[in-house]
Amino acid sequence: MSFLSKLFGGNGRRRTSAQSLAAKLRRIVGDDAVLYRPEDLKLYEYDGSIERGSPELVVLPQATEQVSKIMKLAAATGVPIVPRGAGTGLSGGSIANCGGIVLGFSRMNRILEIDPVNQRAVVQPGVVNLDLTNAAAAHQLYFAPDPSSQKACTIGGNVAENSGGPHTLANGVTVNHVTGLEVVLPDGRIVQLGEKTIEQGGYDLRGFFVGSEGTLGIATKITCRLVRQPESVATLLAIFNSVDEAANTVVALTAASITPAALEMLDGWMLRTIEAAMSAGYPLDAAAVLLIELEGLREAVEEGAAEVERVCSQVGAREVRRARNEEERQKLWAGRKSAAGALGRISTAHYVQDGVIPRTKIPQTLRFVEEIAKKYNLTIGNIFHAGDGNLHPMILFNIHDEEETARTRAAGREILEYCISVGGTITGEHGVGMEKQEMMPTQFSADDIEIMLRLRDVFNPKGTLNPQKIFPTTRSCRETMSSTTPIGKSILGSEA
Repeated sequence: MSFLSKLFGGNGRRRTSAQSLAAKLRRIVGDDAVLYRPEDLKLYEYDGSIERGSPELVVLPQATEQVSKIMKLAAATGVPIVPRGAGTGLSGGSIANCGGIVLGFSRMNRILEIDPVNQRAVVQPGVVNLDLTNAAAAHQLYFAPDPSSQKACTIGGNVAENSGGPHTLANGVTVNHVTGLEVVLPDGRIVQLGEKTIEQGGYDLRGFFVGSEGTLGIATKITCRLVRQPESVATLLAIFNSVDEAANTVVALTAASITPAALEMLDGWMLRTIEAAMSAGYPLDAAAVLLIELEGLREAVEEGAAEVERVCSQVGAREVRRARNEEERQKLWAGRKSAAGALGRISTAHYVQDGVIPRTKIPQTLRFVEEIAKKYNLTIGNIFHAGDGNLHPMILFNIHDEEETARTRAAGREILEYCISVGGTITGEHGVGMEKQEMMPTQFSADDIEIMLRLRDVFNPKGTLNPQKIFPTTRSCRETMSSTTPIGKSILGSEA
C-alpha cells in the first residue's frame, strides 16, 4: 500500500485521497505541473545511483511562493516531500524511498541576476551548473564548482550535496561559492540565510545548510560567488608506467607545496576505456596518468608548470605533455568528464564510490582497491580527484544479476570502510543519501549522530522533508516522520 493510501486510508478516518491532494496541488501550480500517471512517475524512480524508489505525485513549481504553499499543504497532511534537481546525484538523495511527493525544480531555472562588479549571481535552484558559467563568461567570470555532470546537474543539487569537481582543489567546493540562500522550511516559512557579502553576523546557517541533502529546507534562490577567469592556464598530462608512481607523484606534489587548480588521476584501464569511446588523446599503453591544471598570472603559471614537470619526472613520469592549445585542453577535460558515458558502452551499470583519504594514503588505498576487485571478481576502474584524496572507484556490474549486485555493494562498503580506517571519510561530494546512511555509525559515534539529528529536528521536526536520508534507521517511513529522536536517546533508541 502506498504512503498516501496509508495516510489517508479508511476505517472511518479522514478520507482525503491522493486524487484530492493532487487537485489541491494543481490549484497551486497549474494542471500541467502535477504528474501522477505511472509512466510519468517512472522517470522519477531513480537518480545517478543504483537506488530506486517511486513517488506517488510529482509537482513542478515555478516560484518560491508556490513552494511555500506546497510545503504548508504537505505539513498539514503529513505527506513526505523529496526535492529533486536534475536527478544526476550518486547517493540516492533525490529518491522518494517513502513515496509521497517529489518536488522537481526543472521549471525554476532562471538566472535572476549577474552582478559582475561584486562577482555575484542570483539563480533559481533549477539552473544548470554549466549554464551559469556560460552566462558569466561575458563578464570574464565563472562558477568554480564543476562536477563531471556539470552539463546537466543543477545549482540546487550542488548546494544540497556540497558538490565539488576537478577545479575545486584550489578554489574550494560549493559551500565556498554560495554566500546567500532563500530557503523554504518544512512548515512553509521563507527565510533568508546570508546575502551577497561573505561575512555575516550570528550563526553561519548558510554554511550549515549547504550539504544538508534536502533534510533542512528547500533552497529556492541561491546567491553564488563568481570567480575571475585566469589570465593564463596550463594543462599537463603526466604519463606513468605504474599506478604506484602516479600515486606517489601526488604525494610528492603536495610535499613540494604545489596546489594546482586541478589534479586528477586515471588508471590505465579507465583511460583506455575513455579513449575507445571518444579519442581524448590519452596514451593507450600507460598504467596511469595525472591530469594537472595550473591557472593564474602568466609568469606564475609558467613557473608552476616547470616545477610540476620537474617533480613528475623525478618521481617516475616517463613523459609530461602540455596541451598546445585550447582545443587540446578541452579534449583532455572532455575525456575526464565523460568517464561515466564511456563505461555505458561496455557495462549495463556501474557503482561509483566517493571515499576520501589523506593524499599520502593514495598508493596503499589503490592497492587495496585492486585486492577488492580480485576478492569479489569485479572490474574496478579508478578515476578521481587525486589532489584532495577524493576517490571514485567505478565498479562495473550487471544490474540485472542480483548476486553480482550484492557483491558490488559489498565491495563498495569494504572500500569505504578502508577509507575510514586510514583517516578518511565516506563521502567527499556525492552525499550520504540512501546509499551510505547505514555506514554513518562506522564513522561517527552515537553521540555524534544524536547531535546531528537534534540540529536537523530544529528545522525538520516531523522528518517529512526528504525522510530516511543521511541517518541510519531501523524504523519505517511512517515512524520516522511521526516522531523525532528524543533528547537523551541515540539513533537506535538506547540511552545516550
